[in-house]
Amino acid sequence: MTTSSQRTVLHRGRRFDFELVTQVLPDGSETTREVVRHPGAIVVLGVTDDAHITLIRNFRVALEEWIWELPAGTMEPPEPPIKCAARELEEEAGFRPGRVSPIGEFFTTPGMTDERMHAYLATELKASSQHLDLDERIEVHLTPVNQVMRMIDSGELIDAKSVLAILLAVRKGMLSINPA
Repeated sequence: MTTSSQRTVLHRGRRFDFELVTQVLPDGSETTREVVRHPGAIVVLGVTDDAHITLIRNFRVALEEWIWELPAGTMEPPEPPIKCAARELEEEAGFRPGRVSPIGEFFTTPGMTDERMHAYLATELKASSQHLDLDERIEVHLTPVNQVMRMIDSGELIDAKSVLAILLAVRKGMLSINPA
């Protein structure tokens, strides 16, 4: 049995749209949800030749505070995710990657949005300059891998996309940590 849905656009935003979705479920019952429609995004784990991560401190308006993160951003269709990763690393952290490799992809919060995030590892970094949007406040901190792992362990780095990208890279053998 298939499901059917009815969608009503509540708001068209600069980057995202908001819809009211009424879905008829396989058992015949009906549910209604507010959904954020998203073009997709990337998170990029930049690693320097001397094993430092391009960690950023980003002022997030939704949280009204500074948080630790990896560079990330929304794709600009029809931009491929790998191109977006290179662009965002330079824009937010001021580094051009010589090599960009996929780590994996995941849904950020499937209970409220269709956002699919693509995680990449960027290496062979060359210093460039930041190109921040007018409303962005970002500080770049080249941080040793082991220190970043301690930040995850202590709860200082709690941005889910960043933690997941780092741990996936470690798990897949793409990022080495030294026992200490």
